[in-house]
Amino acid sequence: MNQSNQALTGIVKGRVQGVFFRAETQRMAQQLGLSGWCRNTSAGHVEVLIAGSEPNLKKMQAWLTQGPELARVDSAELENCDDPGLASFEIRY
Repeated sequence: MNQSNQALTGIVKGRVQGVFFRAETQRMAQQLGLSGWCRNTSAGHVEVLIAGSEPNLKKMQAWLTQGPELARVDSAELENCDDPGLASFEIRY
């Protein structure tokens, strides 16, 4: 591995619950070879942590600003964080 993994964490706000946001986020992360997790928050948002190569993180970050077809993303505020070293991407409850 010639490139170290980077990680981002943050909150996606808008109509992001009840629209398959987490399942589609997991699908996209797996497609891009990213690890991490996503979960609903009690405030009606989705919290994410994604880790992987910088080019694929940028693709995922761009996707999160749109979300799946039924979603309406108002904001996707992500910031750098430490890579937790997870092996896969999971939906947390």
